[in-house]
Amino acid sequence: MKIFYSIENIKINKPVLTVGTFDGVHLGHKDLLLHLVKKAKEIGGESVVFSFFPHPRQVIFPDSVELKHLNTQKEKIKLLEDIGVDNLIIYPFTKEFAEFDSCYFINNILHKQLDVNVLVVGHDHHFGRDRQGDFDKLKQCAKPLGIELEKVGAFKVNNVNVSSTKIRNALIDGKIQKANAFLGYNFSLHGKVVHGNKIGRQINFPTANLYIIDVNKIIPKDGVYAVEVLVGNEKHQGMLNIGKKPTVKRTIYSTVEVHIFDFEKTIYDSQITIFFKEFVREEIKFENLDELKIQLTKDKKLVLNVLNKVSFPNK
Repeated sequence: MKIFYSIENIKINKPVLTVGTFDGVHLGHKDLLLHLVKKAKEIGGESVVFSFFPHPRQVIFPDSVELKHLNTQKEKIKLLEDIGVDNLIIYPFTKEFAEFDSCYFINNILHKQLDVNVLVVGHDHHFGRDRQGDFDKLKQCAKPLGIELEKVGAFKVNNVNVSSTKIRNALIDGKIQKANAFLGYNFSLHGKVVHGNKIGRQINFPTANLYIIDVNKIIPKDGVYAVEVLVGNEKHQGMLNIGKKPTVKRTIYSTVEVHIFDFEKTIYDSQITIFFKEFVREEIKFENLDELKIQLTKDKKLVLNVLNKVSFPNK
């Protein structure tokens, strides 16, 4: 997949293009993108995703919206590539760009600069200033320019339309299985292992404290999770805690730490990836470390039971 950060002097053969942020690259996105790829092959052209960075809502509402992403840029690129997209344009989103009328965008960028043959949009897609560019308006703008417009219907899981917002809400509520079902893969966090208070070692539950590299990545609800951990090329089972370590008073900020089962290697400064499988329990404040150890022993049994039953492909 070719990646462009500018539209100057781009040469793409018979572009079949879609526009969107595609945060999460979830099952709804995948359905649209597979249609895009198929259409491009049918006309002997190339599929193009016209995406944005930063997220439009972070530019338009910088003070009122604290938006966290489902994917890092690297994750999104990999997911799009796996689907078979030929070209990805990551266009800088600015306040000036946000003022473009949808017809101006179609005429001056999609038509004049990219020579788009087909524009593919989702069932509820709107773009341009104040999101005025619905399907009917886009069709009015595109048809005189010889751009074919196609709309892909909503994709549903359990009769519910899949959306990035619903996935974010599921993660915030700790509904990991719902989020994974909508994503079509297991939600993950990637980070660097850093030194912590080493409290876990005292009770035979050492943890890898994770520094999340992308500050814009969404962090699920505080609590304990059943997870799989990718260390190098090896995958391990484990249980992860997100929260403020209520038993350890010195901790002020939320932490992400994982206990990897049957693992004794030293991995400080290494980068690992956590795949979330299921929410196990809320955070609990214990009176002492002995009580914490008893609960962690129970948690481990429960997590192992969950991991041995839950089967969902990692991407």
